[in-house]
Amino acid sequence: MDEALHERVRELVASIPAGRVSTYGDIAAMAGASTPRLVGRILGEDGHDLPWHRVLRANGTPAPHLVHHQLELLRAEGVLADGQRVSMREYRWRP
Repeated sequence: MDEALHERVRELVASIPAGRVSTYGDIAAMAGASTPRLVGRILGEDGHDLPWHRVLRANGTPAPHLVHHQLELLRAEGVLADGQRVSMREYRWRP
């Protein structure tokens, strides 16, 4: 993987403010990644020190294996979910 792309994704995720969320697709588009899956891969391998919990699927849901922990972290920042879905209209970060 391209190191510059890797760093752009990390910088973008790091810049999502508390109380806001983005999508894998949003980050991919801003970073110039070919697919949102690359964003997920980068966060999975090298995102432990980033606010990874602020990145959701396009429909506003967390990945199934992270749902409870991710929604708990978001709730602590004031991002509320309706069931397991965050309102992208209300909380989406638009830099």
